[in-house]
Amino acid sequence: MSRLKYFPTQEVGSLLRAPFLRKKIDDAVISETQYWGSLLGVENYQKLVEKIQKGDYSQAELQDWAALYAIRFHEAAGLDVVWDGEQRRVEMYEHALRHVSGVEFLGKVKVWDAETYNKAAVKSRPALTHNPYINEFLFVKSNARREIKVPLTGPYTLAEWSFDEYYAPKAAGLGSPSEARKAAKREMVLDFAREILRPVVASLIELGANRIQIDEPAATTKPTEVPLFVEAFNEIARGLNARFTIHICYSDYKLLFPHILEAEAQEISIECANKDTTRPGQRPEDRSGYEAVKLFKEYSSGLSIAAGVTDVHTDFVEPPQLVKDRLLYVAKILGDPSKVVACHDCGLRTRRWEVAFKKEKSLVEGAEMARQSLA
Repeated sequence: MSRLKYFPTQEVGSLLRAPFLRKKIDDAVISETQYWGSLLGVENYQKLVEKIQKGDYSQAELQDWAALYAIRFHEAAGLDVVWDGEQRRVEMYEHALRHVSGVEFLGKVKVWDAETYNKAAVKSRPALTHNPYINEFLFVKSNARREIKVPLTGPYTLAEWSFDEYYAPKAAGLGSPSEARKAAKREMVLDFAREILRPVVASLIELGANRIQIDEPAATTKPTEVPLFVEAFNEIARGLNARFTIHICYSDYKLLFPHILEAEAQEISIECANKDTTRPGQRPEDRSGYEAVKLFKEYSSGLSIAAGVTDVHTDFVEPPQLVKDRLLYVAKILGDPSKVVACHDCGLRTRRWEVAFKKEKSLVEGAEMARQSLA
């Protein structure tokens, strides 16, 4: 756990890419690079500014600098647990499959708003051809001054978001059509867990990672397959010495129960602020977005709850008082403030850095206010 007993603060994963990665480099980008380098205390950032002014840089260098800027972003805001904002990752699904054989990318599909991902078809049993997470982790480990949590896209989501052109034909004729589909899906999900995620996670732990987050936004897409999502997660985590977080956002959390109780995780990260009012207060009518937390109390799950207290889909910056009230309300539901983690609903990749930084600072200040109220 964090050095703090109550309300440790952490990121959830993504951060909008650094300005010098997402924009054509011009005077405005150089100015942004200088501004954030100075504000965040990025060491030797002037060297980067000189390089981009002269055009003397490689893409790999820019990615290293972007990762460093993101690490310092979280640290300057005051977070207890940090990552590099996924600066090297093009997108959570595509990045996870770029170094996997047996899949073929077919093109972009729309998710919501302007968000898209490059959807793939599974054409043979997937296998890891290269582990891109090792160098990514080692860079963060060598530069971070706070505790680290590594986010990874989970096996159920990888399978659910892919076309199946391999397992379904294999399973044809194995019982009824519905039984064949069920068998095919289970084999595909478990292969992603055993052949891709388990080796990646084991390698990271061997290198010193002690906090792993498995992102499963698709976990409740098909309610009858929630037990499969849990089974696949356990194939990854079983017997490994690390603190595991399951992150599920924008879902019907009722569908997780009772199956989630079997997950070999220590923490679950859920979205709540997006459903909540922005009124201060700790009355149930003020904190309507936190009904899902009651399920974890009702079922005595034992999980620590990272209930989102900032909404990543709005530029509204939650006042620290509102963050405090949300955290204390969750603690009241659970009856144990040591089980409450302070975080965002999801990653901050949809928000400009100016807004994201204010949200993180407010998160940190509100968590401290909540701690002080319990002192």
